[in-house]
Amino acid sequence: MVRQFNGVMKAAAFVLVLFLLIPLTGWSKEAVPVAENPEVEKRMLLLTENLRCLVCQNETIADSRADFSNDIRREIREQIKANKTDPEIIQFLVDRYGDFVLYDPPIKPTTFLLWFGPVILFVLGLGSLIVYLRRRRLQIEDVSLSQAQLEEAEALLNEDKKGKNV
Repeated sequence: MVRQFNGVMKAAAFVLVLFLLIPLTGWSKEAVPVAENPEVEKRMLLLTENLRCLVCQNETIADSRADFSNDIRREIREQIKANKTDPEIIQFLVDRYGDFVLYDPPIKPTTFLLWFGPVILFVLGLGSLIVYLRRRRLQIEDVSLSQAQLEEAEALLNEDKKGKNV
């Protein structure tokens, strides 16, 4: 019986230690890839800080952990090793993915909606709200009571006051 109890205690101690160590796995950090060439990595990071991840859309390619961003970073490294200039690399990405890949796209006819779309929608919404409120104000009629209706209301109020005093 004592042997069985010792076995149960060892198993319970093992499970307890396991449960205590599980939260520590959340504190571990992702390993930063070791760069073959630190200068290539530095240049790649500078380029990717101004490029949008098309999967995440609210993160730069430098910050994103999506597979798409990993592929773009790899492609940029290859182009840097091929002695391409920064403008050539950016133009390659724009040709391939469009101006949306840039966090600061140029103002041209194809990007007017990106630049001015939110302002246009705001102005249209504000104009619609103003028109709606003006039309609604015109629909409201000022109701005036006739003398008979005023006397009836007065009588009801007086009757109510008398009922409360009793």
